[in-house]
Formats: sequence, structure tokens, C-alpha cells
Amino acid sequence: MPSGTLRIGILAGEASGDILGSRVLAALREQCDELIVEGIGGPLMEAQGLRSMFPMDRLSVIGFVEPLKRLPELLRIRRSVFEHFRDNPPDLFLGIDAPDFNLTLERKLKEQGIPVGHLVSPSVWAWRRRRIHKIKRSVDLMLCLFPFETRIYEEHGVPVRYVGHPLADELPNRADTRAARSSLGLASEGQILALLPGSRGGEVRMLAPVFLQAARLLWERNPRLEFLLPAANPARELELQKLLAEQPDLPVTLINGRSREVMAASDAILLASGTATLEAALVKRPMVVAYRMAALSWWLVLRLATTPFAALPNVLSGRALVPELLQDAATAEAMAAEAQPLLEGAEAAREQISAFDEIHSELRRDYAHRAAEALLELARG
Repeated sequence: MPSGTLRIGILAGEASGDILGSRVLAALREQCDELIVEGIGGPLMEAQGLRSMFPMDRLSVIGFVEPLKRLPELLRIRRSVFEHFRDNPPDLFLGIDAPDFNLTLERKLKEQGIPVGHLVSPSVWAWRRRRIHKIKRSVDLMLCLFPFETRIYEEHGVPVRYVGHPLADELPNRADTRAARSSLGLASEGQILALLPGSRGGEVRMLAPVFLQAARLLWERNPRLEFLLPAANPARELELQKLLAEQPDLPVTLINGRSREVMAASDAILLASGTATLEAALVKRPMVVAYRMAALSWWLVLRLATTPFAALPNVLSGRALVPELLQDAATAEAMAAEAQPLLEGAEAAREQISAFDEIHSELRRDYAHRAAEALLELARG
């Protein structure tokens, strides 16, 4: 039964955080007579009653140079949010992801006696493990989307709760290939390889040409094979159009967005390492994962990383389940060689799909309600 009034401060810095936060707010609303929400977020959280103090896109900066250029503004925003909640303490403050911005704010609010939760663990399990000490000073409760993330917090005495992943709640046990192909205007028969070279400009420049070279190698072996290439946004679409114009004979269909439908319509996927690998696993499509980055960035990764795997399906399963072709190993020949047996339905493809079923079951935990329950416990002491 709903009970009482809950006043919550909340801050998300990008669209993914807005999605995560909106679902938690909806679940909290079910548990409270009245929910008052202030902070920073996007349209989805605003639809759940958030009064956003600043436009969320003012916090959406990536890379190394852009945050430095925007630093004075970012510091002003953080100071303003802190002073507001210092003077008007909420029952609870929830930071969503954006650790470089949120953790300092959270520490200062925690020092004011405000209960602080943080949703989405920073990747301390993969690199920069020393951040765990800053996290311990900053939060009263860490909410993790993946089960393996809890261990490092337990080892350091940080209260932690595994709440599951919203994608696992959202996606069905089996994606309907025929329906996905129909929605994309494709024939129901035929063999399709999806190509997902990433959503950022740098990723597309590094990976898309190699992905297309691999596609050509596979097509030369099987002229009936077709390819789907979703563009994450209009800028990526223009870049991919230029690349495809150089290879007009290659049977590649460029699609504006709709990456999940593209995955569901495919028989196998060649994709960039990142969160898309989790979505591909939950759609239950066998995959080959690749990634390339600038030489200096790769040098730093090799020295900072503390996990043997890059792809989330491998991290979640604790083994080399899906092929990872990273940096110099990410050649067209290697990609084609790894993708070929997956397209042919070899044992490796069946093994991946079976493991993906286990991952899906483990991550399906009714994320929003588990997170809401944990936050209510924190707010009520």
C-alpha cells in the first residue's frame, strides 16, 4: 500500500540515465502517497514529475577536451544543485551514472546528512579500482545492474544492492525474426549479417571500413548473404552513406536507427564492443565483437584494465563466450573467419545462444521495483 510523502533529489546527465531514472520514479510513485522530485533529468523523468533545475543536455559532454572547455559552467551547475539541496534537504538523493559529475556532489550532500544512493556502478571492476575509496565516501547505497559488480563493494564495506537490468525486463525470451524483417520491409527468407560499428564518430571511422571489408569477404564466399547497417543518428548516416558509395555492389541496406529490430532480423551480428553487446545477447543473436581505438588510448587501456574481457557477454559469463577482436587483431580477415561459422549455425552459435538465455534469466529481476524498494529503505533509515 502507498504510504507517506517522499521528496527526492535526482540527477542524470544523459539520455540513458533519463530512461533508468524514469522507471525508478514510476515505481516509487506506486509506493508513495505523494512523490516530489527535483534535480536534473530529461523528458522521461519530467513526465514522472521531475522539476528539472537545468536542461539535462548541459551535462551531456564526452571525451577529454569538451568537459575542460565546459568546466566553469559544469562547476556552476553542480554548486547550484548542491546549495539548493543543502538549504532544502530531500529525504533522499539519487545520482544516476555520470560519476565524474555526481560523486563529488554526492559526497558533499552525504556530509550534510542527506541519504545518498547511486544507480549504475562505475566500472571499478574493470579499471581505476582506486575510485572505490571515493565512492565509499560519497554514497550510502550503490545500486548495481550486474551481479558481478557487487563483490568489490562488499569487499570494501560499501552497502550495495543488485537490482537487475531493465533491458532484461523489457525484452522477450525470444525475438521474432520474421516480425522484425517484416517491419523493416525485408523478405522473410535469406541470410543476414548485421553490422553495428558503433554510435560515435570515432568508432565509425575506425571500424566501419573494416566491417565492410569483412562483409565483402563473406559475400564473396556466399553471394546470397545480405547485410544490415543501422545508423545511430543522422551524422553517422551521412558518414556511412559515403562509405557505401565506394562499394555500390555490396548488398548492404542502410537503416536509420532501429538497431534492435536490425539485430532481431539478423542471423548473426558483427558489432563494436559496448553496451550494444548486451542488447545483442538479450535478443539472442550470436555475435563477433571488435574494437579499435587510437594508439595512445589503447596503450592506456592495457595499463589500466583489470578485467580479461571487453565484451559484456564474456564478462557476465566469466569466459570467452563470444570472439573479441581488439585493436591489431580487428582485421577484416579475422572478422570474416569468426562470423562464418556463426552464420552457418555451428556449435559455437548454439553455445552462445544457450549462454545468452542464462544471462537473460539472471538479469531479469524487476529492476525498477527492486531499485525503488532499496531506495525507500534508505530514505526511511
